[in-house]
Amino acid sequence: MNNRRSERNVTTMHQSVIGRRQVLGGLAASLFMPALTPSSAIAAEGEQRFSHVFGEIVLPRPAERVVSLGYTTQDSLLALGVIPVGIRDWFGDQPSGVWPWAQAHLNGAEPILIKGNVSIEAVAALKPDLIIGIGSGISETEYAALSRVAPVLMQGPEYPAYGMPWDDLVQTVGRAVGKSERASELVSETRQQIADIRQRHPDWNGRTAVAAYHYGGETGVFAPEDTRGRFLTELGFTTTPPVAKLGESGSFYQALSPEDLSAIDADLLVWISSDDTASDLVDLPMRRLLSAHSQGREVFAGGLLAAALSFGSILSLPFVLSTLEVEIAAALDGDPRTPVPSAVKAGLAP
Repeated sequence: MNNRRSERNVTTMHQSVIGRRQVLGGLAASLFMPALTPSSAIAAEGEQRFSHVFGEIVLPRPAERVVSLGYTTQDSLLALGVIPVGIRDWFGDQPSGVWPWAQAHLNGAEPILIKGNVSIEAVAALKPDLIIGIGSGISETEYAALSRVAPVLMQGPEYPAYGMPWDDLVQTVGRAVGKSERASELVSETRQQIADIRQRHPDWNGRTAVAAYHYGGETGVFAPEDTRGRFLTELGFTTTPPVAKLGESGSFYQALSPEDLSAIDADLLVWISSDDTASDLVDLPMRRLLSAHSQGREVFAGGLLAAALSFGSILSLPFVLSTLEVEIAAALDGDPRTPVPSAVKAGLAP
């Protein structure tokens, strides 16, 4: 996985081709209640209405043939037992764009993988009755063009393009495919996993934590409303004041001055990397001045774990939770000599 160094949003669109948004190399990138309530959403018996950032769509019946254009929305569909007819490729060269934590949900199916620019004709050829554009970053013009093929479900107007929380996402998708009850069950199960971890680690509550990256010579931090930042918040952490301001800008990440990394000097520093090794990060001079480093409070998330954090989905979060708990506990036990396995393996340990 390449670090999400760039968010190159191609906002112009030729008649039949949508410019693809490359989201910080697969690392850029999600936890809160849905904005829609059943009473406000149902306008007629069996009919579902969805208000979203570009307007409103109406589904006369649950969708069955779904194209997943959001970079992570395939996970919500698969968790609900709906195999998309087309999946937008993000990063990682995974079969059908589905990562290991979700592969079993394909049941051997091989959805069409949509790579590069998204052709409206190619989407139309899949004959969808719903296109999910939540977390796709498409523009309103692109939305209008795709709406000629099928209703396009976008994130709620209260969320940025890549900022819809995982629980709201799966419940919204669940309603669109007629599986609201199952969606609520899935959300409850994952929330319980999170609650169990918080109960085991009450000392985490209120301590600061940030998710940072170092890629191509640039060091940066993910915003609190980004998938990775939100994950840490759900575990009870807060963020540092400088990083908290990122949420006000609407950006999901922010590059930092190489001369001043103080913004990420939190009680817990989680490095997100596209690789399992981090030689460039190991050699980053200013990192060694951070108290998070000298006190052994760094955790390294590379490869599969970083991808799962970046997805932050109903299917990837259980994997993240089961993997990171031990790492974070080791980093925050108050003893700098306690090895943090991932940091030791990556060469980051003090």
